Amino acid sequence: MTQPRLKLAAFFFTPGSHSAGWRHPEAVPETDMSFAHYVSMAQTAERGLMDCIFFQDTAALNGSAALDGGSPWRTAAGRQVFPEPATLIAALAPVTTNLGLVATATTTYGDPYTIARRFGSVDHISGGRAGWNLVTSQIEDEAGNFGFDRHPDHGHRYERAEEFFDVVAGLWDSFEDGAFPRNKETGQFLDPSKGHILNHQGEFFRVRGPLNLPRSPQGRPVVAQAGSSEPGRRLASRVADMIFTAQSVLSEGQAFYRDIKARAVAHGRRPDDVKVMPGFMAITGPDEAAAQARYESLQSLIDDTTAMRLLARLCGDLDIHRFPLDGPLPDLPPSNAARARQEHLVAKARRENLTIRQVARYLGTSLGHQMVVGAPARIADVMQEWLEAGAADGFTLLFPYYPKPLEDFVEFVVPELQRRGIYRTQYEGKTLRENLGVAVPANRHAR
Repeated sequence: MTQPRLKLAAFFFTPGSHSAGWRHPEAVPETDMSFAHYVSMAQTAERGLMDCIFFQDTAALNGSAALDGGSPWRTAAGRQVFPEPATLIAALAPVTTNLGLVATATTTYGDPYTIARRFGSVDHISGGRAGWNLVTSQIEDEAGNFGFDRHPDHGHRYERAEEFFDVVAGLWDSFEDGAFPRNKETGQFLDPSKGHILNHQGEFFRVRGPLNLPRSPQGRPVVAQAGSSEPGRRLASRVADMIFTAQSVLSEGQAFYRDIKARAVAHGRRPDDVKVMPGFMAITGPDEAAAQARYESLQSLIDDTTAMRLLARLCGDLDIHRFPLDGPLPDLPPSNAARARQEHLVAKARRENLTIRQVARYLGTSLGHQMVVGAPARIADVMQEWLEAGAADGFTLLFPYYPKPLEDFVEFVVPELQRRGIYRTQYEGKTLRENLGVAVPANRHAR
């Protein structure tokens, strides 16, 4: 029997996924805007044979309504400024060789032709290593930058996203393989029989096409999706090649995994065509003592004001600041931002009888994802358990700050995973699809 192979993506949420991580003595907070650091970190991830690096994006300054010059928002918060990620992955393509490059772009505030062209271009530049993380936007601050007072309804955003993807995928199929012979002797540059005009007319978009790019080196860029709500699962199981999700309990991970795979099959896909990769924060080091010291140092820095700001955006229209910090989490109205994340936090609070302060600190520590503190063998134990129990195909790795925890993961955890035979010792191919083990989609026009 073939041993299952773990897939790993490094989530570059600079300057750190821990709300106070940027303040740690080892942290380099300038990693949010320093291209030299991005190059070094990407090359570290590639040295660790990771499938891809993964960039979040928000087209707004999170919490900008509190920007008043005297608020603790200014001193306590990290992750406020960062490069536009599609630009960043294009710049990282020439300084990496096998590493996949995934960037986020929203379907709520954008247009399909631009997204198709942007990510198709990066796929050509990188030789087939680009990925698009399709999101529908979380942070309400984004709405004000595109002429709206608040986000459209959650369900409406996903309806738009469904059609948005179909248009993008159609544009990526504008030309079949071999459509550009560029034959100097005959003078034929384009074979028109292999070019196709989309002429899409739908509820949200009218797009003529074709895209002014040839078919990409891996058929089309890999598509990631990070929604775990019911609309998110419907979309992801139909279109995504990889899913960034947030289960932190094994049984919940197994249930999500089974559900996504079954939905994919119902869409005519193979179960292995979509990789489920929940978030995972590893706080580790050369040994248990080093891992615990790092964790304790981080927790000594955490700020309740910042943690509460993170929680507040997931509380719908409820003002969570009206409730006592050390009281129970009240019932929350449905969030119009990250609905699945809200449900995850409420379930955890009820299951573990957590106070509001404890829920906020949990969110501020790991963005609501699974966190494991321990020596490399402990980290590998949990990853192997989830992989072999059918709860994950791999993990999307979060780091509390940069670059040391990333470097330590590559130095200490990767060799342990390889020793167990569940992680690659070399890349399987040159494209992101080859390394992820997901099929190249057929061009809809190919005969």
